[in-house]
Amino acid sequence: MRLARRDFLRLAAAASVPTALPAAAAQAYPARPVRIVVPYPAGIAPDIVTRLVAQSLSQRLGQQFVVDNRPGGAANVGTGIVVHAPPDGYTLLTATMTNTINPSLYGNLDFSFVRDIAPVSGLVFLPLLLVVNPAVPAKTLPEFIAYAKANPGKLNFASVGSGAATDVAGELFNAMAGVRLVNVPYRSNYMPDVLSGQVQVSFGPILQTIGYVKAGKLRALGVTSAKRSGALPDVPAIGEVVPGYEAVVWDGVGAPARTPPDVIERLNHEINAVLSDPALRARFASLGAEPMLMTPAEFGKYVAAETAKWGKVVKEAGIKVQ
Repeated sequence: MRLARRDFLRLAAAASVPTALPAAAAQAYPARPVRIVVPYPAGIAPDIVTRLVAQSLSQRLGQQFVVDNRPGGAANVGTGIVVHAPPDGYTLLTATMTNTINPSLYGNLDFSFVRDIAPVSGLVFLPLLLVVNPAVPAKTLPEFIAYAKANPGKLNFASVGSGAATDVAGELFNAMAGVRLVNVPYRSNYMPDVLSGQVQVSFGPILQTIGYVKAGKLRALGVTSAKRSGALPDVPAIGEVVPGYEAVVWDGVGAPARTPPDVIERLNHEINAVLSDPALRARFASLGAEPMLMTPAEFGKYVAAETAKWGKVVKEAGIKVQ
């Protein structure tokens, strides 16, 4: 997918936007509680990350940052809520890689993510983790690929919805590894079914799955980043076995378009301060997440690049929303 020139320029513009904290009006913000819409169920990676950051922001700024879970439509429901909210800085969005996939999958939305959501700040980068229920006989990634090839269509992988990052990562694996895993989309937390063996596989955020791996309840076969994760150094990158495979997900913060620039700068300043806190950095590191420190302009450029990248993957892999 190619971004419209006006959308790319909007996202990539203002590299000269000052990073210093704006004065006057922005200093009065926030004067009341701020809602952060998470377009996913509670208990999965974007929700966990958002709650950790929201708690720190509440303590720093003296106003509550309230997490509002609005799952549905592969993040489109929650995103739409923020798009149509007043552009005053009091309704924010936890944006994810899924938001950069959706423009290639949905042609009937009443909004454009790149046009109608202003980039505020990154939160974290985190790989997905290919895990299987221990009942799956494969102990290594090569064994799993061989087993999947011998049993086409018989292994299911859970995702948070068709076209979501947890689905696209699996579909990309299908295409590049030459296997046929079947996506089972969920509207709520899918982990109970993976743990019970009702669904055998998932490409879940490492933050969400690492605890189950360390407890021996799930078996980790690979990480989707280009390099191994320091949180699980013995687990190979999938690219070590499937050359060129990479699907790193991320969480960030967006606001309705036309939110005052000084409010966006204030939010960016405070979020980056929270992400720089040693205690929170250590917490994220233990979960396999890396702080994503960016200015609004840098985050906008990153979103533009991700939209182009995943649009190409969707097209070449023939991924469709079911």
